[in-house]
Amino acid sequence: MPQRNTTLISNRRARREYLITKTLEAGLVLLGTEVKSVRSGQASLADAYGRVRGSEVFLVGAHIAPYSHGNQNNHAPLRDRKLLLHQAQIRALKKETEQKGFTIIPLRMYLSDGRIKVEIGLARGKKLYDKRADIASREAKRQLERTRKQFN
Repeated sequence: MPQRNTTLISNRRARREYLITKTLEAGLVLLGTEVKSVRSGQASLADAYGRVRGSEVFLVGAHIAPYSHGNQNNHAPLRDRKLLLHQAQIRALKKETEQKGFTIIPLRMYLSDGRIKVEIGLARGKKLYDKRADIASREAKRQLERTRKQFN
């Protein structure tokens, strides 16, 4: 029986540099060697983003390394990959990304019932003061935990 929602690849920079307003699960059209590479953890979502083209959404800039045991028919590492979403979701994403400052960011790739899925987020870039506020709140939580630990 396949495991459910096993995270394979995560985009750690996404939540630090973007304010995520909405998340969606999308299927991903992959070749056989790409699936094997992703399952072995040989992928990166660091510079990837989503782009709506017509009535389709593509994942652009995601790097999936060529499979080490593949042959001459191995895939191109940086090719655009189609995301599988419902038409209503695509229309909503297109409408929201046309607004100033919003973009589609992949948050993680995971295995769900034997299929590789991508969690994408509708995001707006954080300003420097937003990042500073996040750091300050994290430090305050750490300090609170330290004082709580000292008194216990």
